[in-house]
Amino acid sequence: MRCFSPLLLSGILFSLSSAGCSSTPPETSRPPLADAPPAIPVESAAVAQGPGRFPETFEQGGKGSYAEGDEQLGSGSWHFTDALIGSSDQDHKRGEHAARLRGRGQLRMNFDAPTGVRTIRISAAAYGQDAASTWELWGSVDGGRTFRRIGAPMQAQGTRLLTTTFQGITPGPLRLEIRKTDGGSGRLNIDDVVLEMAGGMAVAGGPIAPVIQPPSPQAPKSPNSQAPSASTDNDNMGLGNPSGATASLSSPTNYLLVKPQFTIGYNAQRGTPTWVSWHLTRTDIGSAPRQDDFRPDPALPREFYQVTRNSYSGSGFDKGHNCPSADRTRELDDNSATFLMTNMLPQAGNNNQRTWSSLEEWTRAQVQRGQEVYVIMGSYGKGGTGTNGFKTTIDNGHVTVPARVWKVLVLLPEGSNDVQRIAAGQARLLAVDTPNDQTVSPDWSQYRVSIDAIEAATGLDLLSKIPLAAQDRLEAQVDTAPTR
Repeated sequence: MRCFSPLLLSGILFSLSSAGCSSTPPETSRPPLADAPPAIPVESAAVAQGPGRFPETFEQGGKGSYAEGDEQLGSGSWHFTDALIGSSDQDHKRGEHAARLRGRGQLRMNFDAPTGVRTIRISAAAYGQDAASTWELWGSVDGGRTFRRIGAPMQAQGTRLLTTTFQGITPGPLRLEIRKTDGGSGRLNIDDVVLEMAGGMAVAGGPIAPVIQPPSPQAPKSPNSQAPSASTDNDNMGLGNPSGATASLSSPTNYLLVKPQFTIGYNAQRGTPTWVSWHLTRTDIGSAPRQDDFRPDPALPREFYQVTRNSYSGSGFDKGHNCPSADRTRELDDNSATFLMTNMLPQAGNNNQRTWSSLEEWTRAQVQRGQEVYVIMGSYGKGGTGTNGFKTTIDNGHVTVPARVWKVLVLLPEGSNDVQRIAAGQARLLAVDTPNDQTVSPDWSQYRVSIDAIEAATGLDLLSKIPLAAQDRLEAQVDTAPTR
């Protein structure tokens, strides 16, 4: 089986309405239907029930409790673990009903979809005003005996259903399982599971969908890279996951936050991101004004310390963006996302307002000239100097002040097959590593180093989706081309 990967997030993200609200939405659900068909028993995971009609909208079925069991839905029999069918005002849904999962709940098909599933679309949202939930899509091609994760972990937050599209192809029958993986107190709504065939027809009688061309061949990857994906062009994590971050509560120092605007590898013990990656083109730069709405990230698990805008007050350090505000001005929501505190680091004012600002403006100027850019930025070490002198932490020790601030830029002409073009030497690679202090020079070009040097200092694998031979060649280079 070839793993699918999430390529598209459509819809609008909304933050929780009140970060300080302590009330919990009532636990209500749809009552059982008197005339609902009985669940079809499954003797083992390998017993396949014939598929019915997709998309699965959860409008049929009457499971009103979290007790484990099978439920006959419109598409076929599904196995519910710590999950039910909800219809309350707190359930976010497109019809009258949606699935609701809690804890580490799961939804699993007891049947195989026909051969040739090409595209999978799943809509998800946080239940009521609950905290964000992390969920994963898993697939089996052997009748449910074994499962493999499809794509990366996803996060559901806010009060509107957000649709994730997984693209790829499997040569045989496919069985799906949706898993809520964070184990937290937030509940998760799932609705509208849509499967489409390679020819464009939705599985088992659903609507016609546009034909999607076969994915581009995936370049070889390093041992630390993720599962194969249909394409990495224009993806915010198109060069790889530098630290192998996952959206798991057991990884507070390496927690993955995936957003439409950028992707974060977050260290909750430091209160700052280890790295942030994003892709930048001319279409990302528009006329949306700067929002300045610094705020905690509602997608961060409740178990982690929440950095706020007041965490930096009186510290002598700027709330320094990793992904810049000016890189995300297409829509108001895009710009607003850059002011989440998970995108900030305590940055010396001269570093932020002079050196880093100059580098960011230079990068956008290249984009306006027809370049697209893959960017990875982060910080490391402990102890920097701001306007109030040297400090190792702020916010009563909750936020670490880094010693160094770095960035890697991969610039190439707008186009496709980006990984292949980068590996072939058709891109310009720059790595910059600066001291986090007030004496830093405004001329960022004098701080250029090799990517190897940043990897040695941080322990990250920054170009993990590039073939190893090309990585060795490209990462050893230090850019010396003109920057004026």
